[in-house]
Amino acid sequence: MTDIINSISGLLWGHILVYLLIAAGLFFTLRLGFIQFTQFPHMIKVMFQSRQGSGEGISSFQAFCTSLAARVGTGNMAGVAVALYLGGAGAIFWMWLIALIGMATSFAESTLAQAYKTVDEDGNFRGGPAYYMEYGLGKRWMGVIFSLCLILAFGLVFNAVQSNSIAAAFDVAFGIPNYVVGIGLVLGSGIIIFGGLKTISRFAEMVVPFMALAYLLVALYVCAMNYDLLPNVFMHVINSAFGIEQAGAGAIGYGVMQAMIQGIKRGLFSNEAGMGSAANAAATATPNPPHPASQGYVQMLGVFVDTIIICTATAALILLSQQLIPDSGVTGIALTQAALEEHVGSWGATFVAIAILFFAFTSIVANYSYAETNLLFLEHNHASGMLIFRLLVLGMVMFGALGELPLVWTLADISMGLMAIVNVIALFMLSGVVIWLAKDYNSQRKAGKLPTFDPSQNKKLDQTIPKGAWRK
Repeated sequence: MTDIINSISGLLWGHILVYLLIAAGLFFTLRLGFIQFTQFPHMIKVMFQSRQGSGEGISSFQAFCTSLAARVGTGNMAGVAVALYLGGAGAIFWMWLIALIGMATSFAESTLAQAYKTVDEDGNFRGGPAYYMEYGLGKRWMGVIFSLCLILAFGLVFNAVQSNSIAAAFDVAFGIPNYVVGIGLVLGSGIIIFGGLKTISRFAEMVVPFMALAYLLVALYVCAMNYDLLPNVFMHVINSAFGIEQAGAGAIGYGVMQAMIQGIKRGLFSNEAGMGSAANAAATATPNPPHPASQGYVQMLGVFVDTIIICTATAALILLSQQLIPDSGVTGIALTQAALEEHVGSWGATFVAIAILFFAFTSIVANYSYAETNLLFLEHNHASGMLIFRLLVLGMVMFGALGELPLVWTLADISMGLMAIVNVIALFMLSGVVIWLAKDYNSQRKAGKLPTFDPSQNKKLDQTIPKGAWRK
């Protein structure tokens, strides 16, 4: 069974998704005029004015924190370590690349999610790829496939990955048995996910900025202590990415491919660009300015913060240490802990354990919110079905704390890959709508107006967006 699962994962990532995600990122980068670079200052500006909300939705800042809570998790600490262990230093270059071009893909999916959002029975905004597949493409069957993949990936498998890393970190740092950690996570997660969408968003808004800043300060401290080594580390990443260091050993092709696959795989797992997950959080916001594209800008910044800033911080901690040893068996969160412990002493492992607790725990509750939105898409708020699903989620949290890391990661790769394939196909099919929304937003900005969405200005949107959010 393990061999079959590994073969499926290898097929998805080695022959399909690597090329599909790069193609999507390049396509939207070109069609949107390199928006992630030319509009970077505007991304920051929109973020600073994003705390305003409304009765129906949460604020853009809360949606940003919710999506960042899901993004910033084990992928940033354990995932980067896995990428370095399996793909070498060059994997970090490909992680950077997929993030930079993936920012445009993130803009596309988050803008569409805002445009096609709905209002649920409790007055909350709901939306995401399943919704723009049903309303924008008229293909509910496609939305059903995506929803099932997302529920499997985020509601179940990814939450097992998060609890797996927390349990491993606490075992290394404190010697606490995995089952004890699992019980604590189940209790804590249950309290929050039973509180509903707005409880999750408020929790993320409080915790995410604090945890990200604390981790970055420690990483900056380590970099400052080793500033003279930073140029060599950077050149090591670039040389490894293009096989320069492997050329003399005759293994350039294999080394580059491994670095590319691991970097893109772990980069996508961390920043989720093109996967269609963060779009579920983007749809829940009341954007400011009141236009779908403004939430696209906010979520695009989330990819940058996740990968270019936080993942790079983890990579620096590891590459500045002597802990990255091929075939040593030390990988995942244990590698990150060993690296920081080398730099700062015994408290390093404890700090990583606490950081991964915050990172991964917020990911669990944010992942659940994504799955809940897609469960509502499938069954329209069936109370008993929602209760059963919440219990299943908590069961997977416990399973992850007790399970083996390699199998859990591979299952996460497969479910994430299936999601991404369905979503990217939909993005290509709706690319015309994305381009129009971006042009409409920026043309209003250039005219000195506050960008405001008027569906009647686009015949396709006017005929397809659901009532209740943008159209009463």
